Amino acid sequence: MTVLTRFEPFREFSSLQDRINRVFRESYGHGPEGRDESLTTSSFAPAVDVYEDEHTVTLKIEVPGIDEKDIDVQLENNTLTVHGERKIEKEEKEENYRRVERQYGSFTRTFTLPTTVDSEKVSATYDKGVLKIALPKKAEAKPKQIKVNVGGVKAENEKTLEAKGPSKAA
Repeated sequence: MTVLTRFEPFREFSSLQDRINRVFRESYGHGPEGRDESLTTSSFAPAVDVYEDEHTVTLKIEVPGIDEKDIDVQLENNTLTVHGERKIEKEEKEENYRRVERQYGSFTRTFTLPTTVDSEKVSATYDKGVLKIALPKKAEAKPKQIKVNVGGVKAENEKTLEAKGPSKAA
């Protein structure tokens, strides 16, 4: 009797990744004996969205579970630095965890800002785990609308003005 088995080409990759992760944890002191250290010393880089419109460059940084007092935003020489720390909750006993996927520890993200940003008007807000940094553009950096004249309309208007002579206001 023949048994059909569904082919899953990536099933072995998941198993291989788990084995490699276990080797690294055990090799670098993050095994069962070093569990407390492995939960508290890992660092991470929070996800960031950057978008721009005609008035502002905006950064949205995902930092759920971090108190606003644990976030530091600094701007110096067109370099924006965001530093923070996610601390592990001590209410739960760490040895009771079966799997820890959330990353804990400190992070630092650095962004080089374009010269068009007005550093005097930068603002930051924190709401529902998202840090939003608004970087307004300088007035001279904002796009200007330039009127395009069609064909000879402008030239004819200039000829009419020249024919009338200098205006009395001048």
